[in-house]
Amino acid sequence: MADLTVAVVDDHPVFRMGMAGLLDSLDGIRVVGQASDAAQALALPLSEIDVVLMDLNLGEDSGIETTREIVRRDPDARVLVVTMREDDDAVASCMRVGARGYLLKGASPDEVERAVRAVANGDVILGSAVAARAVTALTSGRAVARVPFPELTDREREVLDLVARGHDNLTIARRLVLSPKTVRNVVSNVLTKLAVRDRAAAVVRARDEGLGLD
Repeated sequence: MADLTVAVVDDHPVFRMGMAGLLDSLDGIRVVGQASDAAQALALPLSEIDVVLMDLNLGEDSGIETTREIVRRDPDARVLVVTMREDDDAVASCMRVGARGYLLKGASPDEVERAVRAVANGDVILGSAVAARAVTALTSGRAVARVPFPELTDREREVLDLVARGHDNLTIARRLVLSPKTVRNVVSNVLTKLAVRDRAAAVVRARDEGLGLD
């Protein structure tokens, strides 16, 4: 049987090389690529890779957006997220864009191996810590629905959603029956509240939270 081929995408070289070394040491698994940012990840020969291990923080790039683009380019791609983030929102965002698994970076070598083999086999898998949180949420009756960016007003969230869909200020003004100046001010407020430097960064944040997608 041919080896499983994997690639590791992480902007921290020590972790990336350590994970690659671990995977290469396992029987039947071979690391065929590494990447430190979105551009390098998207340049990988996806059709030749069984599983892509993806961090969520890639410097200035978003692992969620990178996963979305990988799956868009190759619907058969299997992405296993390996990250420090353990919040429910990150898990939901990753699964929504097409990731097939979610592990925390503190996972044991055995858990990493099981997850890689499961995802390569077509299964969807959550690491033990993530799965435990999901079970707790379900059994406690905690609502899974949430309002993204609670610091924004309803109007600001509505405008951000339209920005994330690719609309310019004039189009947004027409759709919401507002003046272009009002829309410009709302967008400025959104950038300030989200602590992002420009419109493009706001779009990345918005899509990570599920806005502008449907």
